[in-house]
Amino acid sequence: MNAEKIEDAGAEAGKGGTAPEGRRTAADAELVRRTLDGDHEAYRTLVNAYQNKVYGVAYGVIHNREDALDIAQDVFIKAFKKLRSFRGSSSFYTWLYRITVNMAIDHARKKRQTVSVEYDDRLLDEAPPEGATRGAKQANPLEALKREELNETIMNAIMELPEEQRATVILREIEDLSYAQIASVLGCSIGTVMSRLHYGRKKLRTKLSGYLAAGDTT
Repeated sequence: MNAEKIEDAGAEAGKGGTAPEGRRTAADAELVRRTLDGDHEAYRTLVNAYQNKVYGVAYGVIHNREDALDIAQDVFIKAFKKLRSFRGSSSFYTWLYRITVNMAIDHARKKRQTVSVEYDDRLLDEAPPEGATRGAKQANPLEALKREELNETIMNAIMELPEEQRATVILREIEDLSYAQIASVLGCSIGTVMSRLHYGRKKLRTKLSGYLAAGDTT
Protein backbone atom coordinates (compact mmCIF):
# COMPACT_ATOMS: atom_id res chain seq x y z
CA MET A 1 0.00 0.00 0.00
CA ASN A 2 1.35 3.43 -0.96
CA ALA A 3 1.41 5.64 2.15
CA GLU A 4 1.91 8.86 0.17
CA LYS A 5 -1.05 8.04 -2.05
CA ILE A 6 -3.24 7.51 0.99
CA GLU A 7 -2.20 10.75 2.68
CA ASP A 8 -2.50 12.78 -0.53
CA ALA A 9 -6.04 11.52 -0.93
CA GLY A 10 -6.93 11.88 2.73
CA ALA A 11 -9.25 14.80 2.06
CA GLU A 12 -11.25 12.58 -0.28
CA ALA A 13 -11.78 9.85 2.30
CA GLY A 14 -15.39 9.14 3.01
CA LYS A 15 -16.76 10.16 -0.38
CA GLY A 16 -18.75 7.49 -2.15
CA GLY A 17 -18.11 6.26 -5.69
CA THR A 18 -20.21 7.02 -8.70
CA ALA A 19 -21.49 3.48 -9.24
CA PRO A 20 -24.82 2.53 -7.67
CA GLU A 21 -24.40 0.65 -4.40
CA GLY A 22 -25.90 -2.58 -5.76
CA ARG A 23 -23.52 -2.65 -8.71
CA ARG A 24 -20.55 -1.87 -6.47
CA THR A 25 -21.52 -4.60 -4.02
CA ALA A 26 -21.81 -7.14 -6.84
CA ALA A 27 -18.46 -6.09 -8.27
CA ASP A 28 -16.83 -6.39 -4.85
CA ALA A 29 -18.34 -9.85 -4.36
CA GLU A 30 -16.85 -10.94 -7.67
CA LEU A 31 -13.44 -9.56 -6.66
CA VAL A 32 -13.66 -11.44 -3.36
CA ARG A 33 -14.49 -14.65 -5.22
CA ARG A 34 -11.55 -14.17 -7.58
CA THR A 35 -9.23 -13.44 -4.67
CA LEU A 36 -10.26 -16.65 -2.94
CA ASP A 37 -9.52 -18.45 -6.21
CA GLY A 38 -5.95 -17.16 -6.04
CA ASP A 39 -6.19 -13.97 -8.09
CA HIS A 40 -4.08 -11.54 -6.07
CA GLU A 41 -4.64 -8.75 -8.57
CA ALA A 42 -8.32 -8.90 -7.66
CA TYR A 43 -7.48 -8.20 -4.03
CA ARG A 44 -5.18 -5.39 -5.10
CA THR A 45 -8.19 -3.87 -6.86
CA LEU A 46 -10.18 -4.02 -3.61
CA VAL A 47 -7.30 -2.42 -1.72
CA ASN A 48 -7.03 0.39 -4.25
CA ALA A 49 -10.78 0.97 -4.09
CA TYR A 50 -10.99 1.27 -0.31
CA GLN A 51 -7.55 2.17 1.06
CA ASN A 52 -8.33 5.90 1.27
CA LYS A 53 -11.67 5.28 3.00
CA VAL A 54 -10.10 2.84 5.47
CA TYR A 55 -7.36 5.34 6.23
CA GLY A 56 -9.95 8.09 6.65
CA VAL A 57 -11.96 6.06 9.18
CA ALA A 58 -8.86 5.05 11.15
CA TYR A 59 -7.57 8.62 11.14
CA GLY A 60 -10.95 9.94 12.22
CA VAL A 61 -10.99 7.63 15.26
CA ILE A 62 -7.41 8.13 16.46
CA HIS A 63 -6.33 11.33 14.63
CA ASN A 64 -2.70 10.31 14.22
CA ARG A 65 -1.44 9.98 10.66
CA GLU A 66 1.33 7.45 11.27
CA ASP A 67 -0.85 5.22 13.42
CA ALA A 68 -3.72 5.47 10.93
CA LEU A 69 -1.42 4.39 8.09
CA ASP A 70 -0.25 1.41 10.15
CA ILE A 71 -3.83 0.48 11.00
CA ALA A 72 -4.92 0.79 7.36
CA GLN A 73 -2.21 -1.62 6.26
CA ASP A 74 -3.01 -4.01 9.11
CA VAL A 75 -6.71 -3.89 8.21
CA PHE A 76 -6.08 -5.18 4.69
CA ILE A 77 -3.68 -7.85 5.95
CA LYS A 78 -6.27 -9.02 8.47
CA ALA A 79 -9.09 -8.81 5.92
CA PHE A 80 -7.10 -10.94 3.48
CA LYS A 81 -6.48 -13.59 6.14
CA LYS A 82 -10.14 -13.58 7.18
CA LEU A 83 -11.60 -13.33 3.68
CA ARG A 84 -13.04 -16.84 3.75
CA SER A 85 -15.12 -15.81 6.77
CA PHE A 86 -16.83 -13.11 4.68
CA ARG A 87 -20.27 -14.55 3.96
CA GLY A 88 -21.72 -11.71 1.93
CA SER A 89 -24.55 -11.05 4.40
CA SER A 90 -23.36 -7.43 4.32
CA SER A 91 -21.44 -5.56 1.63
CA PHE A 92 -17.67 -5.98 1.50
CA TYR A 93 -17.01 -2.34 2.43
CA THR A 94 -19.31 -2.62 5.47
CA TRP A 95 -17.43 -5.72 6.55
CA LEU A 96 -14.13 -3.90 5.96
CA TYR A 97 -15.31 -0.84 7.90
CA ARG A 98 -16.22 -3.07 10.84
CA ILE A 99 -12.66 -4.42 10.93
CA THR A 100 -11.25 -0.89 10.62
CA VAL A 101 -13.36 0.61 13.40
CA ASN A 102 -12.66 -2.28 15.76
CA MET A 103 -8.91 -2.09 15.15
CA ALA A 104 -8.88 1.70 15.50
CA ILE A 105 -10.89 1.65 18.73
CA ASP A 106 -8.69 -1.11 20.15
CA HIS A 107 -5.64 0.93 19.26
CA ALA A 108 -7.07 4.06 20.90
CA ARG A 109 -7.92 2.14 24.06
CA LYS A 110 -4.42 0.68 24.30
CA LYS A 111 -2.66 3.93 23.62
CA ARG A 112 -4.70 6.17 25.94
CA GLN A 113 -2.58 9.23 25.45
CA THR A 114 -3.03 12.83 24.43
CA VAL A 115 -2.67 13.15 20.68
CA SER A 116 -1.88 16.24 18.67
CA VAL A 117 -4.68 17.72 16.60
CA GLU A 118 -3.90 18.99 13.13
CA TYR A 119 -6.02 20.91 10.66
CA ASP A 120 -7.98 18.70 8.27
CA ASP A 121 -10.50 19.87 5.62
CA ARG A 122 -12.62 16.76 6.16
CA LEU A 123 -13.90 18.10 9.47
CA LEU A 124 -16.30 20.45 7.74
CA ASP A 125 -19.65 19.08 6.59
CA GLU A 126 -19.17 20.54 3.13
CA ALA A 127 -15.46 20.85 2.42
CA PRO A 128 -14.69 22.64 -0.87
CA PRO A 129 -12.36 21.09 -3.46
CA GLU A 130 -8.67 21.33 -2.61
CA GLY A 131 -8.01 23.93 -5.28
CA ALA A 132 -10.89 26.09 -4.11
CA THR A 133 -9.69 25.89 -0.51
CA ARG A 134 -6.20 26.91 -1.52
CA GLY A 135 -7.57 29.84 -3.50
CA ALA A 136 -9.73 30.95 -0.59
CA LYS A 137 -6.72 30.94 1.70
CA GLN A 138 -4.78 33.09 -0.72
CA ALA A 139 -7.68 35.47 -1.24
CA ASN A 140 -8.66 35.87 2.42
CA PRO A 141 -6.00 34.86 4.98
CA LEU A 142 -8.23 35.91 7.90
CA GLU A 143 -11.06 33.61 6.80
CA ALA A 144 -8.54 30.80 6.27
CA LEU A 145 -7.26 31.29 9.82
CA LYS A 146 -10.79 31.23 11.23
CA ARG A 147 -11.55 28.10 9.24
CA GLU A 148 -8.45 26.36 10.56
CA GLU A 149 -9.28 27.36 14.12
CA LEU A 150 -12.85 26.10 13.77
CA ASN A 151 -11.75 22.75 12.36
CA GLU A 152 -9.17 22.27 15.09
CA THR A 153 -11.81 23.09 17.71
CA ILE A 154 -14.27 20.61 16.19
CA MET A 155 -11.72 17.80 16.06
CA ASN A 156 -10.61 18.49 19.62
CA ALA A 157 -14.24 18.14 20.68
CA ILE A 158 -14.69 14.91 18.70
CA MET A 159 -11.53 13.44 20.21
CA GLU A 160 -12.96 13.99 23.70
CA LEU A 161 -15.99 11.78 22.98
CA PRO A 162 -16.00 8.16 24.22
CA GLU A 163 -14.59 5.83 21.55
CA GLU A 164 -17.96 4.33 20.56
CA GLN A 165 -19.65 7.74 20.22
CA ARG A 166 -16.63 9.11 18.38
CA ALA A 167 -16.68 6.25 15.87
CA THR A 168 -20.43 6.62 15.36
CA VAL A 169 -20.20 10.37 14.77
CA ILE A 170 -17.32 9.90 12.33
CA LEU A 171 -19.09 7.17 10.37
CA ARG A 172 -22.25 9.27 10.12
CA GLU A 173 -21.01 12.84 9.75
CA ILE A 174 -17.73 12.29 7.92
CA GLU A 175 -18.14 8.92 6.18
CA ASP A 176 -21.86 9.55 5.49
CA LEU A 177 -22.93 5.97 6.23
CA SER A 178 -26.59 5.20 6.85
CA TYR A 179 -27.84 4.16 10.30
CA ALA A 180 -28.18 0.58 9.08
CA GLN A 181 -24.63 0.56 7.70
CA ILE A 182 -23.22 2.00 10.93
CA ALA A 183 -25.12 -0.60 12.96
CA SER A 184 -23.60 -3.34 10.79
CA VAL A 185 -20.10 -1.86 11.07
CA LEU A 186 -20.24 -1.45 14.84
CA GLY A 187 -22.19 -4.62 15.51
CA CYS A 188 -25.04 -2.92 17.35
CA SER A 189 -28.69 -2.05 16.79
CA ILE A 190 -29.93 0.96 14.84
CA GLY A 191 -31.41 2.23 18.10
CA THR A 192 -27.96 2.15 19.68
CA VAL A 193 -26.56 4.06 16.70
CA MET A 194 -29.25 6.71 17.08
CA SER A 195 -28.61 6.95 20.83
CA ARG A 196 -24.85 7.32 20.38
CA LEU A 197 -25.38 9.98 17.72
CA HIS A 198 -27.85 11.85 19.90
CA TYR A 199 -25.58 11.97 22.92
CA GLY A 200 -22.46 12.48 20.83
CA ARG A 201 -23.97 15.48 19.04
CA LYS A 202 -25.31 16.83 22.33
CA LYS A 203 -21.83 16.67 23.87
CA LEU A 204 -20.33 18.32 20.81
CA ARG A 205 -22.84 21.18 20.98
CA THR A 206 -21.99 21.66 24.66
CA LYS A 207 -18.24 21.60 24.01
CA LEU A 208 -18.53 23.99 21.07
CA SER A 209 -21.11 26.33 22.57
CA GLY A 210 -18.53 28.72 24.02
CA TYR A 211 -16.61 28.91 20.78
CA LEU A 212 -19.74 29.42 18.67
CA ALA A 213 -21.11 32.04 21.04
CA ALA A 214 -17.84 33.93 20.86
CA GLY A 215 -17.96 33.73 17.10
CA ASP A 216 -21.44 35.26 17.03
CA THR A 217 -20.18 38.34 18.81
CA THR A 218 -17.50 39.07 16.24
